[in-house]
Order: sequence, then C-alpha cells, then structure tokens
Amino acid sequence: MLEFVRTHTRILQFVLVLLIFPSFVFFGIQGYSGFGDSSTSTVAKVDGKAITKAEWDQAHQRQVERLRRQLPNVDVKLFDNPAMRRETLDTLVNERLLLAATHRQNLTVGDERLKRIFLEDPQFAGLRNPDGTLNQAIVQAQGMSSEMFVEQLRQELGMQQVLRGVSQSGVAPGAVASVALDALLQRRSLSFQRFDAKNYSARITPTDAELEAYHKAHESEFSAPEQATIEYVVLDLDTLKKSITISDKELLDYYEQNKARYTVAEERRARHILIAADKDAKDDVKKKAKARAEALLEQVRKAPASFADVAKKHSEDTGSAPQGGDLDWSGRGGMASKALEDAVFALKPGEIGPLVESEFGFHVVKLEGTRGGQIKPFEAVRAEISEEIAKQKASKEWGEKAEAFTNTVYEQPDSLQPVIDKLKVVKRSATVLRRPAPGSAGPLASAKLLDAVFVNDNVRNGKNNTEAIEVGPNQLASARVTQYQAARTLPLADVRDRVRERVIATRAAELARKDGEAKLAQLKAAPAGELPEKATVSRQERGNVPSQLIDAALRADADKLPAVLGVDLGDQGYAVARVDAVLSRQAVDDAPLRQQYAQAWSAAETRAYLEALKLRYKAEVRAEAVAAAASEPAR
Repeated sequence: MLEFVRTHTRILQFVLVLLIFPSFVFFGIQGYSGFGDSSTSTVAKVDGKAITKAEWDQAHQRQVERLRRQLPNVDVKLFDNPAMRRETLDTLVNERLLLAATHRQNLTVGDERLKRIFLEDPQFAGLRNPDGTLNQAIVQAQGMSSEMFVEQLRQELGMQQVLRGVSQSGVAPGAVASVALDALLQRRSLSFQRFDAKNYSARITPTDAELEAYHKAHESEFSAPEQATIEYVVLDLDTLKKSITISDKELLDYYEQNKARYTVAEERRARHILIAADKDAKDDVKKKAKARAEALLEQVRKAPASFADVAKKHSEDTGSAPQGGDLDWSGRGGMASKALEDAVFALKPGEIGPLVESEFGFHVVKLEGTRGGQIKPFEAVRAEISEEIAKQKASKEWGEKAEAFTNTVYEQPDSLQPVIDKLKVVKRSATVLRRPAPGSAGPLASAKLLDAVFVNDNVRNGKNNTEAIEVGPNQLASARVTQYQAARTLPLADVRDRVRERVIATRAAELARKDGEAKLAQLKAAPAGELPEKATVSRQERGNVPSQLIDAALRADADKLPAVLGVDLGDQGYAVARVDAVLSRQAVDDAPLRQQYAQAWSAAETRAYLEALKLRYKAEVRAEAVAAAASEPAR
C-alpha cells in the first residue's frame, strides 16, 4: 500500500486501519471486486470461490508493507517467511467466510444508518471535511472513488455484524471462571535458602591460563560485528523544494483560486424540542404528535427564555432533552436529519423557526448562535500556500530528478560528487552495522540500504556507489563505503577485564550450586530441617523471591506437601526451598479478572464460530499449494 503525502500520514494510517477491518486486523478488503480475475493457481476455496496464489501474494505484500511502516527499524524479511505467509492465507480465508456469511444472511447496512455512523462516529473524524463531507483527497490516494469507499465501508460494517453476536455475547460460566481464578490467585507458603553467587566471588582468583582458556572457548562472546564507515546522499521532496522559487503573483493567484480552502466552515448551535413520530406511523399518530409540537411552539414563542426548560420537560430526544434540547455546534452535513439542518441554517440567532417535520418526528427549533464562515487573510496563510506550491512543484519534478539521481550514481560509480554537483544534494557520513541501530531514522534505518552496503562486494570492498535505493516515500539514497572492517574476535588484551568478570561469575555460580545441592540432599533426608527465609507467594504476589523459585513452588504437587525443591538460578546461584502449605487465594477485586476471562471465553467462541463457518461454506486450503509456496525463496 502506497503512503499518501507525508502531511496526511496520521489520517492515512487510520484509513489503512479502517480498510484492514479493525475487529480482527483483516486486510486486503479492497481486492474483493477483483477476486476471481487472476488465472493463477488456486490455493484455497470458500463457498465455491477461489483464492488464487496471486491474491495471496498481494495480500501478504500489503501485510509486510504495513508492518514495515509500523516498525521501520525492524528487518521486514523476518515477516516474509512460510509461517507468516500461512497466517496471511488463514486471514484471507476468514475474511472470505465473513463476506460469504454477510451475503447469505443479508446483513446489509442502509444508506441512512451508514451516513449516521460516518457523521457521528469519532473514528471517522479524520476522514470528514469541516462540512461533514468525505475527504476526497484521502480516498483518491487509495485509488478509490467516493462510491467505492461507501460500498467498502458498507461491506465492512456488514462483515462486523456476522461476528458481533458471538464476540459480544460471550458469558463465562461462574464456576469455570472461579476455578481458573483460583489457580491464578492461589498462594503458597514456603521456606527457602538462597546461595548467592556474589557471595562466592571473593574466593576466586583466576589464573592467566584460565582467562586464556575461557576467552578461547567463548570467542563469540568477545567479538566485534562488521561495520562500515559510509558517505551517503539523499534525494527527496524536501531537497527539491529548497531549489524552488515562487513569485508573489503565484502565491496570490493560488490564494484566489482556493479561497474555499481558507474559509472557516460555518457552524451553528441550536436547541430543539422533538415530539417523536416515526415516518411510517399512521396518520392519526402523526396528527396527534404534530398538534403537541404546535402547542409547544406557541408556548416557547410567547416565552423564548423558557425554551430550555420546556425541552427538558417535553422533548422526546433522550440525548439532548437533559441539556435543554442543546444540539451543540454543528456544520453542514453534521446533523442526523437534513430537514432539521436546513431549518437551523435558515434561522437568525435567537430566532424560533416554524415547525419542522423530519423522519424522526416534529421539531421546534431555536438558533442560539453562529460561528465561522470567515475567510482567512492572505498573509495568515502565505507560508502555508508557499509550502503547498513548493510541494506540488517538487512532486512534478520528482520523476525527472529521481531518474537523473539513479542514472548518475550508477554511471559514475566511483564517487558521489557527480550527483552532488548535478542535483545539489548534501553528502553525509556515518558508521553503520549490518542492521539498523536502535533509534536510527531516515536512510540509516533502511535495511535495504544497509544490505546494499554490506552484501555487494563491489560496494563493500570496491568502494563503488550503491544503486539508488528507495528508503522511504519519494526518497532515494545512495551510499559509498570509505572504510570497512569485518567481524572479528577481540584479543584478550582488549577484553581482559570482561573475561575475568565472566570467569569469576561462572566459578562463583558453580560453587553456589555445589553448596545448594548439598543442602538439598540434607533437606530431602530431613524435610523438617530449618531454612532461614519465609515467604508467601503467588502469581500476582512475588515480592523479592526469584521468579524461577516462585514458578517451581507453584508447580509443586499440592497433594504431596511438604515438597522439597532445588532451583538453579543460573549466574545468580542456587536456591533450596520447601513448600509448606497451600493457602486461600488473594482477597482482591476479581471483577476485572472475570471480565478478562469472559473476553478470552468470547474470543474462543468466536474462533469456534469461524470454524463452524468453514464447514458451512466448505472452506478448504490446498496443502500442496501451501507447501509449494513455502519452498519459494523469500522476496
């Protein structure tokens, strides 16, 4: 999936989440209309319809690209493996199951409900223009028309309905939840003795021979990774914008042509009193509702200051009535009813309008105030316009400049100076490892660029330029190695102190383990023997007791107490313990835990329902196709 211009990154991320089906992180929905067009081999079938290998590959590429954008410092090759590809295919199968169930069960979303969800749900705020309409630029950046987006959203909401009844109705039986929570919150009392390795360190004085032997046996622990000092250049839109000049006339012309963009959208705040009457109600019901509304209209016209009190007492809009009918500030397209909105925008502040009939009933409306509607002055938006024009010009130049960059670093590979002179890019330098360093950014965070530096011998040792590498949206880079150092084992003289510390720690742990095992043997012979430390532990209550000891104590057979344990603490030493008793579980508010358990139960039921859908709609994955795909090299 291509990234929209950087100024819309956050909104675009939301669009991607929307199209990925938030409830289950499904992806590739926009490919539905094209399913079945490919002539490639079938890897799975759902409800008689094929999932082709081409569709599988495309979906996986989208998934890897999404992960690359979310985790820019992680090598995406870690995600391009048979296990991840199979996960992608399973997701596609589940996605098709939901789509089939949506169609078979007629789970459609009507136009009015779709519009109301889009206007009222906060998650769509980034997709709405100030007047409540759909932001076409974001939609078009995904290669869709507004009609395609609407149908896609309708489809997604329908798919959510398939699982909502299961995922939101799970009830974990109380008895079962109690058993699970008993195991989680159970406490055990124990006596123990620690044999800390640090207490044995003073006894150990390693010889030179011991240090040399340890260093030789553990060379990999004392090695330096390969590294390269590079100089590199970057071509991006910011670089191109620096060379662009914009005249005052261009700025003024742009301002005049786009005044609508610099107009603060008008908003209005109104109160209303609703007397409900469904649009399909009988005539006599509507007549009575209208008569009540007309009486209230006459009442508030005589005493306009009483409008809020009348709304609290008589309005049948449960959302606004407690606030005196207050509908808060709203722009064009922001109200659930167009008839009500038109009435509000036809009034003057303080005016009570004529009775309004909508699909919800009859409204008495009063306009409280207006704001917005002003055009920002040119000077206030001059910098914004300059940036926009520069960006547009840079975008138009990008293709030509990118080609020139690519050709120059390739045709004159022994130096970056030609491309610097030609395109006025800036040379930078850095020392890098084969993998991006934590916290790195820009080209230095690009695994592709670093691969080009370290894998290609002509670059690494021949000191030629790398090819032009795409390191980000509209961003190319090329690097050249000025100094390379292969991975190597550091000599003992350079790491002597580290080796000595490791030898002492290893020997101290061995002595601690030896004394601990001797104590364990004594305790097994006489289980009632004294142990100096006491503790009560649980999975929630760990205190200062080592986690290895707690885990061992909780695994001990509760039917065979006291239980004597010996626990190796690794470099920290050894511990001997005796589990003396099982205590009642912790006294905590377990409501949140029960809720989490219920959610886990619902998730399990949802998975089971998906399995049932697979049987109903005859979902199958062709094992031979999956095996063949798994044998392909990673891309």
